[in-house]
Amino acid sequence: MPTTYAGITSQEVHAKIELLISAMVNIRDKTGEFLLTLPDGRVIDTKGWQDWEWTHGIGLYGIWQYYQLTNEPRYLAIIEDWFAARFAAGGTTKNINTMAAMLTLACVYERTGNPAYLPWLDAWAEWAYHDLERTRHGGMQHITYLEENRDQLWDDTLMMTVLPLAKIGFVLRRPHYVDEARRQFLLHVQYLFDAKTGLFFHGWQFHEDGRPGGHNFAEARWARGNSWLTIAIPEFLELLREGAASSSSSNGGSSNDVALEAFLRSTLRAQCEALRPLQDPTTGLWRTLLDVPESEGSYAEASATAGFAFGVLKGLRRRDLPAGAGEFEDMAVRAVRAVLANVSDDGELLNTSFGTGMGRDLQHYKDIPVTSMPYGQAMAIMALVEFSRRFI
Repeated sequence: MPTTYAGITSQEVHAKIELLISAMVNIRDKTGEFLLTLPDGRVIDTKGWQDWEWTHGIGLYGIWQYYQLTNEPRYLAIIEDWFAARFAAGGTTKNINTMAAMLTLACVYERTGNPAYLPWLDAWAEWAYHDLERTRHGGMQHITYLEENRDQLWDDTLMMTVLPLAKIGFVLRRPHYVDEARRQFLLHVQYLFDAKTGLFFHGWQFHEDGRPGGHNFAEARWARGNSWLTIAIPEFLELLREGAASSSSSNGGSSNDVALEAFLRSTLRAQCEALRPLQDPTTGLWRTLLDVPESEGSYAEASATAGFAFGVLKGLRRRDLPAGAGEFEDMAVRAVRAVLANVSDDGELLNTSFGTGMGRDLQHYKDIPVTSMPYGQAMAIMALVEFSRRFI
């Protein structure tokens, strides 16, 4: 078994992952700056580990990825302890972001068969399928704790709600969930993909008065938003293939996925080709606004860089990107080096931008503060886990 790849050692990678997990579950909001106060009086700790927001949903999925690789019971225990505590507290409000945790829960249920998880998967997936507000033409409206975001599509939605719905559909053998996920991927690419650059806009707003058309807000080609697509497309393609291989249409797989898979693969490739010249040649990082220079306030951002590394590496491994495309491999390895360089001695991923709502101008993105967050930790873990497969 190889112990070094591209000058990076297996020992270093695993040590960093363990540091990242330890820091994730021990992150504290010491000033209260990142607390989210809801109209009903609840206070959501978006930074600390003991609460329920998309930040934690992505955090759980990062730990799950490492558990899959290592089969170490202590990592599964972290995940199951989090769910046990959240369920005991009575759960939380259903919205696009809080649905993110259901992706990991579906994975855990598939592995363990714990019947305690089934009613939660059923209730949340039924909500997403039937009751989650839709935009014009049926896209999932990006509802959060604080905002209705009427008739808005966000690229975050594919990672936070669509991917969990698809996974639950396969696990519970409900193909209509998977069909809905297929439709959501197509709709979001339709309205958010920027054909001129190959990148994605953060969001789309339909005209509120019912007139045709709409706009892409600030036309922000935001890095982390783009990275959700880089992650979600290979993940969804893998789900579709596994569903088809598991045999029958009763499990959600379909021969009709041939065209959809080709469409998503070409979309992923276009995005990766657009990302390549925008990566900093020295640091390996991308900027928070991908095509805005650092001199204009677009700072280097590590969580998106980790997301791009994961998606490109997985896309190459699963042949969703051309296997012979050395330029993609080189880009991903530079990104992995950037992730490693941005893990502090305490295990926190540095240069991680805080949660980012929809911006009406580009300055909005430049002003987002930088702080360690569970999702940043998880995205770094995911990148390093995918890189670790080079050692197998």
